[in-house]
Amino acid sequence: MRVGWGVGGALVALGLFLGGPLAAQPANGPPGRLWEDAAPAAVAPEIERLNSALTHLAERLKAALVQIRVQRSPADSEGDDRGRRSMGSGFFVHPDGYLVTNAHVVEGADEVQVRLATGRRLRGTVIGRDGRVDLALVKVESKERLPILPLGNSDELRVGEFVMALGHPFGLEQTVSFGIISRRGTSLVAAAPVDFIQTDASVNPGNSGGPLVNMAGQVVGVNSMAARNGSIGFAIPSNLVKALLPELAAKGKVEWGWLGVQIDEITEENVAEYGLSEPRGVAIQNVLPDQPAARAGLRAKDVVLAIDGSAVATMRDLQRLIAGTPAGKIIRVRLLREGQERELPVTVGRYPEPEAEAKPKGSDPAPSPRR
Repeated sequence: MRVGWGVGGALVALGLFLGGPLAAQPANGPPGRLWEDAAPAAVAPEIERLNSALTHLAERLKAALVQIRVQRSPADSEGDDRGRRSMGSGFFVHPDGYLVTNAHVVEGADEVQVRLATGRRLRGTVIGRDGRVDLALVKVESKERLPILPLGNSDELRVGEFVMALGHPFGLEQTVSFGIISRRGTSLVAAAPVDFIQTDASVNPGNSGGPLVNMAGQVVGVNSMAARNGSIGFAIPSNLVKALLPELAAKGKVEWGWLGVQIDEITEENVAEYGLSEPRGVAIQNVLPDQPAARAGLRAKDVVLAIDGSAVATMRDLQRLIAGTPAGKIIRVRLLREGQERELPVTVGRYPEPEAEAKPKGSDPAPSPRR
């Protein structure tokens, strides 16, 4: 038996495929289509201007955004021939091929591959990295100059200001999320005594190292970490990035200041322990042997009041002042000892690598903050 397709049969098949007027209708359904096509969109002018601004901005920013793919040696001795692979984000800051990403993205990398927005792949070389802030500088070789994103002034950010986070979350390329600046302050996990930018723009694994930008298209932060399933994100402020990049380029690392002390907050509960009548300054709980503070004569139970004339009211104050002081610089530490104020010269040391960091005998695995 032969089955033939005539013109009528072809039209019926075409109608079925397109869901047009000739499509088969459900036995118990209404006549005609089961939906209504929307009329041309009529958006309020204010919303349309915002939509247009956001779409044009996102399109303009993507050219400098890159995906970073890292190959690492197998973690165990038996090994996996494929090694360990991971992905992150980054963006160009200099047309000669210098790009910024997170330190944890390229940590322990045997091979770094940078995928450009055009799809082109280039080999990357890690120029420098700092684990405390989680910042890294990577270089690729390219014959042509590459598109960059300019770094803005993060000190001008206001809570509630609109921002965009760009990156490659979960390997999904060229992703943009929208949110606001939620807060300026400490992050949940960073070890560095610096204020991070907190945002509700979605930041997820794979976004690490991508830019956080304001509505002028300026980078105000480098996305670094996320908490609570991406609902809270943190970014390294652009002004801190500007301060650290020259040191990463010149030395391959950042040399943070270091005293070698464990510090304690003075509260109403422990004020008498430090010989005070009211909370003031920051207490030295312990002095690590043969470290800058010990060599300068600082002791446990001393209360630090000021560094080079800058008042020290909180542990955060002391941490910031010391971390930002170059190693080898002599500072004046004003302190209170046994009820008497005095001033000592202290030569700031270099913050040790975590694995080489000295610990006092019998110290807890998570001792009080050190500086």
